[in-house]
Amino acid sequence: MIVVTGATGNVGRSLVRAMAEAGERVTAVSRGTAPVNLPRGTGHVRADLAAPETLRPALDGAEALFLHDGGTGGVGLDPRAILDVARAAGVRRVVLLSSQGVVTRPESASHGGVMRAVEETVRESGLAWTILRPGVFASNAYAWAESVRAERTVAAPFGDVGIPVIDPADIAEVAAVALRKDEHAGRAYELNGPAAVTPRQQAEAIGAALGEPVRFVELTRAEAQARMAAFMPEPSLETSLAVLGEPNAAELRLSPDVEHVLGRAPRPFAEWARRNVEAFR
Repeated sequence: MIVVTGATGNVGRSLVRAMAEAGERVTAVSRGTAPVNLPRGTGHVRADLAAPETLRPALDGAEALFLHDGGTGGVGLDPRAILDVARAAGVRRVVLLSSQGVVTRPESASHGGVMRAVEETVRESGLAWTILRPGVFASNAYAWAESVRAERTVAAPFGDVGIPVIDPADIAEVAAVALRKDEHAGRAYELNGPAAVTPRQQAEAIGAALGEPVRFVELTRAEAQARMAAFMPEPSLETSLAVLGEPNAAELRLSPDVEHVLGRAPRPFAEWARRNVEAFR
C-alpha cells in the first residue's frame, strides 16, 4: 500500500489518481474531508502532519509514503517524528516533495533553509528515499481565476520575465514512478517545464483555452508586493518576488529529469491551461 499525504493538493490529487490507475492500493491523507472524486477503492484517513501520531492509522501496512509539506514549506513540522512513525509502521520507501529553492536559493530561509533541513532528515531516516525539487507551479495561475472569470483579465508583475513552470501532474507522475521503482532510490530530481513562459504568455494561453482574449495588466513590484502580503509572510514574499522578477541561471535551466524519469518531455503551460480551463470560465 502507498500513502499519499497532501492528497487534496494539486500534486496529491493527481498522484492518488495515477497510483489508483496503476492498480496500487492507495490511502489518501488530508487534514479535512476526503478529496472530491476519490478513485474507487482508495482509502482516506484524516491526519495532520504537525501531529505525527495521527498518521499511524494511515501508515498501518504501508510500504511507501509520499511526504508533502502540508502547504507550510516545512515550517512547524517535525520530519524526524513523522519518519519515526512511518518506519515503525513498516514503511520502506519515502518520496519527499521538496523545493527547487533548496539548490537555487540556499541563502533564503523560506525557500531553501527549512526544506534543506527536511531533506537531510529524510536522507538520514534509514528509508529508501527520493527527493523531488519542483520549480514554480503552473497551477499558481489559479490565483488569476477570479479576475479571468469576472473581467477576462490577468494582473501580474514582471509581464515579460519567463520561468519554466512545471505542471503539477508531471510532478505527480514522477512521484508515482519513484514510489514504485527501486532505481530511483537515493536520487534528487529537479523538475520544471519544457520552456520559459512569461505571465503575459500565460494569460494568452488561458485566453486560447477559453476561446476568448484575456487582457494582461502589468503590476508594479510595489503593487504585487502589497497584494501578496495579504497571504504570504515577508521573507517568503521577498524571495518569491526575486524568483519571479529576477530568476537566476539555476531557476532558468531546463532540467532533463522529467524526461529522464517519464520518457517524455514535460507538459507546456498551454496544455495545463486547456486541461484546467473550467476554473477560468
